[in-house]
Order: sequence, then C-alpha cells, then structure tokens
Amino acid sequence: MQMIIEETVVPVIWESNASVAALRETVARAPIVVRASKYGGFEQVGALGRSLPIDDRHTTTKPGDIMLYSGNQLVVFFGSNSWSYTPLGRVDLPSKELAALLNKARVEITLAPSEG
Repeated sequence: MQMIIEETVVPVIWESNASVAALRETVARAPIVVRASKYGGFEQVGALGRSLPIDDRHTTTKPGDIMLYSGNQLVVFFGSNSWSYTPLGRVDLPSKELAALLNKARVEITLAPSEG
C-alpha cells in the first residue's frame, strides 16, 4: 500500500496490526482519497469514509507518524501531540520535507495499492 500526498508518493513503514490489515483490504478494492485539513498546527486530519479496528494507546507522536483517530480519521503528523491513537505507520521523510508537504490549510492524501 502506498501513500500519496497531493502528487508526491511518500515512503511509508506500515505497522503490522488489524487496522492496517483492514486498510490494505479496502485499498485493494479501490483507492481511498482523504481530504485532510490542518489541525492544531501539527497535523493533517481527515475522514477515511469507513471505520477500522482500533487498538488505541496513549502516545506522544513525532513528525511522520500516521495514526488512526476515533476509528475513522486518518492523522498524519508534521509536529508532535500526546493523545490516544491506533498507530498505522510512519512516513519515512526528513521533518523539513514532511512539513513542506503537510503544513498547508488542506491537502489530499491518497491511499492506493502499491505499484509493481
């Protein structure tokens, strides 16, 4: 599964859990387009349009963390926050590159099957 922020394919290290497995199954049928909005000056958050299994744990996020919030919201961090989330993965980019992609009022994030 790949993540595309606007038109940039970003490298992601996905977690191995029930949430990611369900997400992969959904994306295999059709890509998911998330219209995300900047929240709190440190994250982009948007509706997945479906619910996934949750395994929330209180955590302090770091730039690049991809989390599931409330079972149906995708959150991608370019800053830090402490809250309860289900981890989905991590964007493997330097913080400055990640902030350049995400520190905007709105971004479109696409989850699609991996090419190849």
